[in-house]
Amino acid sequence: MLRHLKERGLIWPAVVAAGGLGILIALGTWQLERRAWKLDLISRIEARAHAGPVSLSRGLEAWRRTGDIEYMRLSARGRFRHDREHFVYMPGREGPGYHVYTPLETPDGRLLLVNRGFVPEELKSPVRRQAGQIVGEVEVVGLARRPVAKAWFTPESDLAHNLYFWPDHANMMGAALEGGNGRPQPVPFFLDAEAEPRNPGGWPKGGVTRLELPNRHLEYAFTWYGLAATLVAVFAVFAWGRLRSATA
Repeated sequence: MLRHLKERGLIWPAVVAAGGLGILIALGTWQLERRAWKLDLISRIEARAHAGPVSLSRGLEAWRRTGDIEYMRLSARGRFRHDREHFVYMPGREGPGYHVYTPLETPDGRLLLVNRGFVPEELKSPVRRQAGQIVGEVEVVGLARRPVAKAWFTPESDLAHNLYFWPDHANMMGAALEGGNGRPQPVPFFLDAEAEPRNPGGWPKGGVTRLELPNRHLEYAFTWYGLAATLVAVFAVFAWGRLRSATA
């Protein structure tokens, strides 16, 4: 049989086709595994995001124990330090704008960076949204978010102009700690405030956390398996043509 294939010039085409088939099947199987992982992740996010809120102290305990606090629903009390707002450029449905990150100083001496939500470009200045600059102690409920590294093509933070292009926790916290009373203990993660209750005046508009994760892995798996089937068909036609020409 091997000699027969060699005489028809099919050995190397068969080897290449078998290698390609193996790669395509492996890629399809990997996408199915990724789909299972993504479905489990989505399920865990949904469960956490809609659970009853736990205290900031509980969140810190979970952080120290496992570091797994992503999307955990937390409640924190304290006073906003509006003079230390930070702005992350984030175009929204309303057009160009920013996410407003404001330090929240808790009664027990912690400093938590709260993403209070979106403001359009024209409302970046606090003077234009004074009603939302809440004075006094507040309770904030939201979802814990881990700091992330800067993406490869993301611009560097412009610290001189208080302009960030990703949630730069280290530099935001460093700026928030400057000139404060005492030395509050920095919380090592963010809190994305929920949409309700709305801030006075409607701005910043909370509830900006994206809970929908892209999940097209089944589509990708079908694509790879489809290419594998196509490769088999193409090779079969090619081999059949070689064998027929040899016997003609």
